[in-house]
Amino acid sequence: MKDTELTQRKNDHLDIVLNPALARKTIRTGFERWRFEHCALPELDLDSIDLRTVLFGRTLQAPLLISSMTGGASRATNINRYLAQAAQTLGLAMGVGSQRVALESEANWGLTSELRQIAPDIPLLANLGAAQLLGKHGVDYARQAVDMIEANALIVHINPLQEALQTGGDRDWRGILLAIEQVSNALAVPVVVKEVGAGLSASVGRQLAGAGVAMLDVAGAGGTSWAAVEGERASTPQKRAVAMAFADWGIPTAQALCDLRKTLPHMPLIASGGINDGIDAAKALCLGAQLVGQAAASLNSANTSAEAVIEHFQILIEQLRVACFCTGSADLVALKHATLLRIENDA
Repeated sequence: MKDTELTQRKNDHLDIVLNPALARKTIRTGFERWRFEHCALPELDLDSIDLRTVLFGRTLQAPLLISSMTGGASRATNINRYLAQAAQTLGLAMGVGSQRVALESEANWGLTSELRQIAPDIPLLANLGAAQLLGKHGVDYARQAVDMIEANALIVHINPLQEALQTGGDRDWRGILLAIEQVSNALAVPVVVKEVGAGLSASVGRQLAGAGVAMLDVAGAGGTSWAAVEGERASTPQKRAVAMAFADWGIPTAQALCDLRKTLPHMPLIASGGINDGIDAAKALCLGAQLVGQAAASLNSANTSAEAVIEHFQILIEQLRVACFCTGSADLVALKHATLLRIENDA
C-alpha cells in the first residue's frame, strides 16, 4: 500500500473516532454488570491512598496506560507530544500508535527519540501490527520500532477483523503466531500483545503465553468499534454492509479479562476497551488487571493540548482514588480484595 493511502487511512480513523456520531458503540463492556460493595467506614486517609505500581522496571504513579492511539497522520505529531508530556507529568505509561508508516517512509509524525526526551522517566511502549512481523524482516522491523523511540517494550497489535474489513487490509494471517514467538525470543525488551477492540479469548491467550509474550492487553469490545469505523470509510454500499454487520462483534472487555485471569493466573494483563472512568478502572483492577489502558476516551483532549490531556487523566485518577477510598482499599493490592458483586439482572 502506498504511503499516501496509509496516511489517509490514519486520518480517516482519527476523524471518525473524534466524531461521536460516527464512532458508535453497539456493545457494552460488561463492567456495568459489576458493582462494588460500599464501605461506609473506610478508616483511611483519602490523600494517602497509594496508587503506585511498577511496569517494566519503572514506577508508575497510577496504574494507567495512555493507550495506542494514533500513528501515520501529520496531526499525530502534536498528539504524541501532548500525550508524552502528560504521561511524564503524571507518571503514567504510554503506548504509541502503529509505527508502520514511520518505518516504511520518511514521515515519522513525532515517533522519534524526541518522545523519550519529552518523557524520560515513564515506560514507553512501541507498536507494530502483527502482519508487519511476517517474513524475514519482521524481527528487524520490531527492533527498529523499539529503537526509534527508545521503548521499554513492544506492543504487537492483532486486528484480524479490522484487516478483513478495510480496503487494502492484510488478509493472510498464516504464520502470525510463529512470527510473534520469533520476535518475543529475539527482542531485548518484553513483547505485549493486544487486540484492537474485539477482545482476546482464553484460548488465544494460552497460545500467546506459550509463544513467550510477556503481557496481554485484552482490548475488549465495548469501546470503539473498528468494524463500524471501517464501515464509515467503506468505498461502496456493499463493503459498508459487510462491515456494519460486525459492529457489535467481539468479547466484552470484562468477560475477556475474567476469562484470561482464570486461565492464566500469573500472566500480567492490561484492561482496555471502553474504560470510561476511574470506577471502570477500579473494577478492571479488582477483576485481575495490572494496568488499565484508555485511548479513544482521551482523544479529544489529546487533539487539544498537553494540559487538556493532563486534566483528563487527573479526573480519572481522582475517580480511581475515591473508588479505593469507598471500598476501604489503601492501595492497589487491597483493591484486588475489595468486594465486587456481579449484578445478574441490570434492568
